[in-house]
Amino acid sequence: MAGTRDVTTDGKHGMPEVPDRKRGMPEVPDGERGTAEVPEEESRRAGAPDAVRAERLSFGYPGREVLRGVDLSIGAGELVALIGLNGCGKSTLLKLAAGLLTPSAGRVLLDGDDAARLPRRAAARRVALLHQSAPAVPALTVRQLVRQGRYATRGPLGMLREGDDPVTARALADVGVTGWADRPVDALSGGERQRVRLAMALAQDAPLLFLDEPTTYLDLRHQLEVLQTVVRLRAERRLTVVMVLHDLNHAARFAERIVALREGRVAADGPPGEVVTERLLAEVLGVRGRVGIDAEGGWPVCYPDHPLDSPQLLRNENHIH
Repeated sequence: MAGTRDVTTDGKHGMPEVPDRKRGMPEVPDGERGTAEVPEEESRRAGAPDAVRAERLSFGYPGREVLRGVDLSIGAGELVALIGLNGCGKSTLLKLAAGLLTPSAGRVLLDGDDAARLPRRAAARRVALLHQSAPAVPALTVRQLVRQGRYATRGPLGMLREGDDPVTARALADVGVTGWADRPVDALSGGERQRVRLAMALAQDAPLLFLDEPTTYLDLRHQLEVLQTVVRLRAERRLTVVMVLHDLNHAARFAERIVALREGRVAADGPPGEVVTERLLAEVLGVRGRVGIDAEGGWPVCYPDHPLDSPQLLRNENHIH
């Protein structure tokens, strides 16, 4: 097993210091990160604003502060994984960036515009957010559900028109569910429904795709299928993707950048090869473990051994994600 590097600390709180962002990543097989398909000159145009930028972002619920002065910038075309314990603010950060919540302090900029000031439909034309859970959709077919993603563009009157527009048809095709278009959604398996929900998000035709725990409740095969589909679509559609993942091994394999949150603050930020360390496992995720390198792909692989009993880590609660 290859040796590992520790995340440096700030010398005050014993927390990992956020490293400088680095874009260089080892070459990986097709179907993984796919960074080569998104040219650097397109993803970071000179003078162009970041696709997403959080500035001193804070948010809380009554009696609980969730995010505490987060500064984070994500460039166009990046694929970023957010990791951390339950309650650290991952899902809240996505909702703030999608304009669904209003910060208590600070702001989130989408291509330079304040997300909280954008009208709802205007925000939906910029950001598609796939929530970690969705209500049941009885009596809807796959086609009807995917067409719901067109609301931000077509509006209520446009939604009355029958038939698929080219964007809906492409969304169905891109995730491989065209053949299911007339099947009831509630007759599908969990993995199949997740692909349909991904198609609905794609139907928004937004340049930003946020995925909140897209592999929750899925078996291993369907987890890999969903993540590989996301990587492929990110390259084909030139998307900026931010996804919340609980599986650090999936984050290390499929993302080009990992942002770790702890207690509402950014604890580490950088390429998987620099961020995923034994110290990160202990100080951010609360487990003792080992980190090696995948012999074929070159990405870090985690081997968690046992949870750590830390009063600070135990303050994280499960009712807010």
